[in-house]
Amino acid sequence: MSDLFRKIAPVADELGRLFAAQGHELALVGGPVRDILLGRVGNDLDLTTDARPERVLEIVRDWADSVWTIGIDFGTVGLRKGNWLIEITTYRSESYDPKSRKPEVMYGETLEADLERRDFAVNAMAVRLPGHEFVDPYGGLDDLAAKVMRTPGPPERSFGDDPLRMLRAARFASQLGFSVDPAALAAMTAMAERIEIVSAERIRDELDKLICGADPREGLRLLVETGLAAHVLPELPRLRLEIDEHHRHKDVYEHTLTVLDQAIAQEEDGKPDRILRWAALMHDVGKPKTRRHEPGGRVSFHHHEVVGAQITKKRMSELKFPKDVVADVSRLVELHLRFHGYGTGEWTDSAVRRYVRDAGPLLSRLHKLTRADCTTRNKRKAAALSRTYDHLEERIERLAEEEELAKIRPELDGNEIQRVLGVGPGPVVGMAYKFLLDLRLDKGVIGKEAATEALLEWARSAELGT
Repeated sequence: MSDLFRKIAPVADELGRLFAAQGHELALVGGPVRDILLGRVGNDLDLTTDARPERVLEIVRDWADSVWTIGIDFGTVGLRKGNWLIEITTYRSESYDPKSRKPEVMYGETLEADLERRDFAVNAMAVRLPGHEFVDPYGGLDDLAAKVMRTPGPPERSFGDDPLRMLRAARFASQLGFSVDPAALAAMTAMAERIEIVSAERIRDELDKLICGADPREGLRLLVETGLAAHVLPELPRLRLEIDEHHRHKDVYEHTLTVLDQAIAQEEDGKPDRILRWAALMHDVGKPKTRRHEPGGRVSFHHHEVVGAQITKKRMSELKFPKDVVADVSRLVELHLRFHGYGTGEWTDSAVRRYVRDAGPLLSRLHKLTRADCTTRNKRKAAALSRTYDHLEERIERLAEEEELAKIRPELDGNEIQRVLGVGPGPVVGMAYKFLLDLRLDKGVIGKEAATEALLEWARSAELGT
């Protein structure tokens, strides 16, 4: 077993000897142990000790390159040594008061007791330092081999202590491809409502990690099937009974998961694109509210992209996502149907310019989302849609070369507008700027002289007194 930990031994053993010299225990614990056994070694180390946080500070202060105490109220001291980021947490037992959003921290006395209060057995393995004694009192190694998430003790107690662990189960299903033990799955289903006592920020972080995992589909399925999604992302289970008018063989829920898969397949360099993934997940959430039964058995969802953008903004804001993330995801949801007005290429150059301008810096993501949104089983139809979008991208590229689409501006700036109209700064300049921008989008580059004439004509027709 010692050979497995050779890559971390220098810094970990050094720290272990430092604690031992002061009469304290120290062990590598949790995720880093699990990941090493899976062959995934990183630069983050989680350690646990019998020393209280104030004592930990005394021991590491002169050894570490830097120290931070943001988590000290929860028994954790953070530090950096070279390229290693290390968190040292005092043995503890934490649980939620039924009405509290924050865990109550109680310090423990032994490593084994500390491991028992951890979320899953695969995260309840430890390596004592500096001797490299492997500690696995709850069968985490066997669970790792079986790829199963099982709680060290009764799942009802574990999830009662920290309900967020139910979301972690789904997140690990996404990140690691593990299944959930039947007893834990039953407890998640029975206790789903308890997730509501957890803060929005902690829920957001778990959902975001799940969405950015290797296989978010499985994690999302767990959330829906256990009922957890109804409390943390209710828009997702609401899609299950809404039949997509283009794809009658599947409901919108299944369509959404497929779109997410297809969006992920287009990511570059194997790096998760948070904005694209959330947009794929939320792109059809407006359908339940806009569903209408039409003559002949047809179902319509008129303007579901607009409604969906509003729903997306509300949900992601409530989950405390950064404003720029909320804005970008909502904008993609709003724009995801725009391409379908392209038909077989009837758009004018003006319409193509507006498509590019409206997408702005999200254009490349909009390309991917639009392509991912095609889930038809009709190969001929899928091929036709793909060719049509190829054509649109070719037109965008051609126009971009000719006109620098990403930098579209009116041909007269604010100062020139004021000089031509003989006005000072104010609302008239903004109105004129918008007119010239629309002219630029409609006509392309017409030159400053023609733009000036058009501006003067606009001012006369608008009776601005010029």
